[in-house]
Amino acid sequence: MPDPAPPNDALFVQSLARGISVLEAFREAEGALSLAQIAARAGLTRSAAQRLVHTLRKLGYVTPAEDGRGFRLDLPILDLTHDYLRLNPLVRRASPILLELRRNVRERVDLSLFDGQRMVYAARMQSKRETFFATLVGNSVPTTCTSGGWAVMAMLPPPEVDAILAAADLRPLTPRTLTDPQAIRDQIALARQNGHSLALEQILMGEIALGVAIPDSAGRPVAAIHIAASLSEWNPEDFRRRMAPLAAEAVRSIVSG
Repeated sequence: MPDPAPPNDALFVQSLARGISVLEAFREAEGALSLAQIAARAGLTRSAAQRLVHTLRKLGYVTPAEDGRGFRLDLPILDLTHDYLRLNPLVRRASPILLELRRNVRERVDLSLFDGQRMVYAARMQSKRETFFATLVGNSVPTTCTSGGWAVMAMLPPPEVDAILAAADLRPLTPRTLTDPQAIRDQIALARQNGHSLALEQILMGEIALGVAIPDSAGRPVAAIHIAASLSEWNPEDFRRRMAPLAAEAVRSIVSG
């Protein structure tokens, strides 16, 4: 792991950064991690990883796996997640509006937060079709191939869009995921023109999703609302006509709230 501390930063606590790197080692892990795996993922020596894991165990953030092979994160991580969502003013303001939107559309409604290369789900109100991982808060998707990401990029200056596309991992998630930067720019242009984006089978086969960006008080996009449904039940243009006005009204309510 590269040293994140700027040169001559006297306030930066390197030991704290190493502890955080242990927690971050679990990002996208497929299961419990051994000490060797934690050390490799965090860029630490095995002895440093052992000390940090021991400390995090004492604090309750890491626990041995049920079979005794490796470690996993424990409940206090969820306490921090709860506090983040509880204290985030956008999530607080959006929650009742999203509930009302879900009642009206009767399809999945998500709130995702813009984080550069990814859109991170902060609220998920699923339909009966969703899989387990698709319902988890904190799951993220690439900005470049999601309806919310296209809507967000439509509100960014072109140099920022270019920078996102230049740094993006454009590997496809489905056979229909757009990987050509110009094709993605075309979708961004459509979103800018329409005030919303429409994505077909970009993340999941059989899924249609409409996204509308949420700006902050300065007009910069910080999040997006997604409405997602099944292509077996919706014609794309019918879906657009039904969902776009409702999503746009929800965003107006959030921004003015």
